[in-house]
Amino acid sequence: MTSVVTAAITWRPCDDLPGHVQCANLTVPLDYTNCSNNQTLVLQLVRAPAVTGQSKGSILLNFGGPGATSRQTLATTNPLLHAMTGGQHDLIAFDPRGTGTTIPFHCYDDFGLIRLALEQTASNSSDVALGAIWARAMLDSQTCFETENDTGNLIGTAFVARDMIRVVDALEEDGFSYGTTLGATVSAMFPERVDKVILDGVQNPHEYYHATADFEEWTDSDKVVSAIFHTCLDFPENCALSQQGVGAEELEQQFWNLLWQIKYEPIIVGPFTVDYDLMKLVVASCLYDSSTWPALALLLQGLFTGQSNEAMERVLSAFYPTTYEGTVEAVRLSPPLMGIHCSDRTPRLNTLEELKPTVGRLYEVSRFMGDVAASLQATCVQWRFHAKERYEGDFNVRTANPLLIVNNHFDGHTPLVSAYNVSSGFEGSHVLEVAGYGHASLAVPSLCTVEHISAYFNDGILPDHGYVCNATVTPYSGLGWDDILDLGAAAGKRAISGTDIGGYRIPRGYAPGHRWLL
Repeated sequence: MTSVVTAAITWRPCDDLPGHVQCANLTVPLDYTNCSNNQTLVLQLVRAPAVTGQSKGSILLNFGGPGATSRQTLATTNPLLHAMTGGQHDLIAFDPRGTGTTIPFHCYDDFGLIRLALEQTASNSSDVALGAIWARAMLDSQTCFETENDTGNLIGTAFVARDMIRVVDALEEDGFSYGTTLGATVSAMFPERVDKVILDGVQNPHEYYHATADFEEWTDSDKVVSAIFHTCLDFPENCALSQQGVGAEELEQQFWNLLWQIKYEPIIVGPFTVDYDLMKLVVASCLYDSSTWPALALLLQGLFTGQSNEAMERVLSAFYPTTYEGTVEAVRLSPPLMGIHCSDRTPRLNTLEELKPTVGRLYEVSRFMGDVAASLQATCVQWRFHAKERYEGDFNVRTANPLLIVNNHFDGHTPLVSAYNVSSGFEGSHVLEVAGYGHASLAVPSLCTVEHISAYFNDGILPDHGYVCNATVTPYSGLGWDDILDLGAAAGKRAISGTDIGGYRIPRGYAPGHRWLL
């Protein structure tokens, strides 16, 4: 990357974000591959200043997806993130290209997003579903190519990695980062710039860029589905399914029986038609965070016993909005995911027949998530944009300082095996295992994890490779991060936990779009 003189960053109060955060702008090149192009892009940065004494520097955060916005997330979750990292650093984020305020990748107007939401389905929901998915994916590829043609090839991960380096240069600091696939990419592209980087909830980057699907991503999904039932009886007072009076294996079998039944005979619960697709939506969302499991258990207990009540309706409405505006907001993340992931991915296929082996392999990897994941893969193999720059290396890299890679034992989206696969390429990196359920370490409250992440960022101390942190809070206990950490009055229990459903917590961010964004 060419050396440039970058203007200093001037921080000011934020006009559009909650909390005590600061904002600034940074101008970067729009197209890093075209030196003669003078067009630029303004990154809108947000900073949550250090809370413990004088700042030791900055940590640049990315919240994954791809497609998730970062500015709003940092503004609302920085008390927890400060607690996780030790509070001695400024936390900084910007919306990656294609998201939020940075070249937003829309594809559709609001009505088009509604249609996108309504036409999504799991590939095993019927004998004609896969064909419908293929056709819908073709439509999405064509529509996005027409509506986003000016910038659709400028939002790839390699360009975002270069944006991160521009931010680091402007801060006049070494590279501190907390993320996953983007973190792996920037570390591989700029290994000499790495000071301290944490990859948390690790995706296989080889498959992300070069496979027809993210097969490895779903390796542990079925184990997490099983855990919903196997951990229920540890706290029967918080798990409505304990009223069934049967063991965990039978509870799980009842779930699979229900899923099969509602494929052919959906159940009405208030304004909701609970069919195969809706049930997949709800449970797939719950794989992210075990704090949702008590609410899910309440819903399943009602379905198992033929009930329909307001508590069940409230659970369903937390995952599936009942308003036009809510549906639009929930599915708004879908186009950025397609735009970023699919333009990063290299393989393309021409026919549905060519896709079928990929779908079959997804089914083999995960009984539950295999048919949920097929939709995105059908889109990517037909995608018409190609990112102007992709990282083409092999992720076998010696960085200036070793990475810390953190992964839960049972993560339905980024399995532990991926953490070790990535670690094998980054020389000297260490894996910290977290013995819990959910996606990334933030889903598993653990004081041990906090201790090691803080020690790494503040003192450069790595845990032993393969060290295991136990969870401080377990599923169905009714406890969360705010019960074991002092997050400050500004955080508040509901700011971290989200919505209460009959006394059970539904973390914010679980919405219908998420089930189809996988």
